[in-house]
Amino acid sequence: MASLEDTANPSGHLIAAKQVQGTTVFNPALEKLGNIEDVMIDKSSGRIAYAILSFGGFLGIGERYYPLPWEKLDYNVEVGGYVVDIDRDVLEGAPSYTDAATAEWNDDKWVRGIYAYYGVHPFWDIAP
Repeated sequence: MASLEDTANPSGHLIAAKQVQGTTVFNPALEKLGNIEDVMIDKSSGRIAYAILSFGGFLGIGERYYPLPWEKLDYNVEVGGYVVDIDRDVLEGAPSYTDAATAEWNDDKWVRGIYAYYGVHPFWDIAP
């Protein structure tokens, strides 16, 4: 049986959610964009819907949260973080929120808009 320590191995195929939180996200030029704040999982299917990227602000002031479709993230063992094919300007114009209370998770139009912005089909439209 695998131990929790095994889930921290960056060369493995599985990773614990707590290991994802705080992981750095880079653009293709390997410039830091932010960190994974949380992971959102669909309760019905068990599929990962989004990684929530914290970006902007200074010392937690003015920080915004950007839901990124999980399909946009590519783990890079060499840098120990996720690389996304999104540059800073595109990210700054992306759907975001300032705190969980302002996120519109139950608004189908808002959620579909996130996927459309990044040019990704919603996970619920794709067979597992």
